Amino acid sequence: MAVLNQQNYHDEQNMQNILKMRAVLETLPSFCKTFFRGIEDYTSVRTRLGYAYDLRLFFEYLHEQNSIYAKMDIRDFPFSMLDDLTRMDIEEYMDYISLYQKEGKNITNDERGKSRKLAALRSFYNYFYKTEMLRNNPAALVSLPKLHEKEIIRLEPNEVAILLDQVEDGTKLTKKELEYHKKTKIRDVALMTLLLGTGIRVSECVGLDLNDVDFDVCGIRIRRKGGYEAVIYFGAEVEAALLDYLEERERVIPMEGHENALFLSMQNRRLTVRAVENLVKKYASRVTSLKKITPHKLRSTYGTTLYRETGDIYLVADVLGHKDVNTTRKHYAAQQDERRRKAAQYVQLREKPAQGKEK
Repeated sequence: MAVLNQQNYHDEQNMQNILKMRAVLETLPSFCKTFFRGIEDYTSVRTRLGYAYDLRLFFEYLHEQNSIYAKMDIRDFPFSMLDDLTRMDIEEYMDYISLYQKEGKNITNDERGKSRKLAALRSFYNYFYKTEMLRNNPAALVSLPKLHEKEIIRLEPNEVAILLDQVEDGTKLTKKELEYHKKTKIRDVALMTLLLGTGIRVSECVGLDLNDVDFDVCGIRIRRKGGYEAVIYFGAEVEAALLDYLEERERVIPMEGHENALFLSMQNRRLTVRAVENLVKKYASRVTSLKKITPHKLRSTYGTTLYRETGDIYLVADVLGHKDVNTTRKHYAAQQDERRRKAAQYVQLREKPAQGKEK
């Protein structure tokens, strides 16, 4: 059997998720395997893993709260139980996950968390109902929680400039942080400039390999959600920052297995998503105390700026990798409203009389 020594980042992540998925499946009722095999062709491994975690919580709830199922091991739950559960059972579960305890800790779910968990349960029930293995579909009778739109948190243009200045000079960092900053400044500037200048996801950023960057066309090849590839183009500021970093990167000897990675950690390993999240938090906290800035907020900043400059919602959706333009439209509704307000000033119905001119 052939062994691949140089798998790309995304393939490695998929393999790890498959292993996690198998481990979770061992804790679930046996009929769950039928569901996951059934949806394999049109869902990503990451999506299925999320469903598995959510279903595990559902079955753990039944085991703890239902007197019938408390007597048996979760793995031995019969398939017939799905037909026995009612709409009320699902609604009680939704109420339970608003606040519950696990390993001595209080765990809460807001409307979005509850919505995701109900969506997983709906998908689970729908599969067996559509394949005519179940008579009832109680999950479909429970309404999804109403989601209240949140204001998009983003950096204003002046804040972007201040943030990049901070990454470059590190004036507000602690003495200990400054020691690391001397060694990582060029990398950090390149990484932050790339995130702000392209709007790519943090997972897409850490997954970049050296050969994914093409300076002839000023583009990067990324792997989007869903596994498809796309080329995203960058401007002169990103180009300059990447060239500076690559000059330094050539002098680094990466750890075995990380030779292809574009962005390396202090240990010369591929940067992780968590490391980038911490890096963004470190610099952003020095710029604004009123906004909680994450890599995703840098993505929102890019999307907002692009929409303000172009007014093209379809372009923004394409560049950000949104499959449905309505997703983009929903997120940038405030900017659309702002443009509509400005439209009222563009149309003049009658010429205004000149100053001092008699009527």
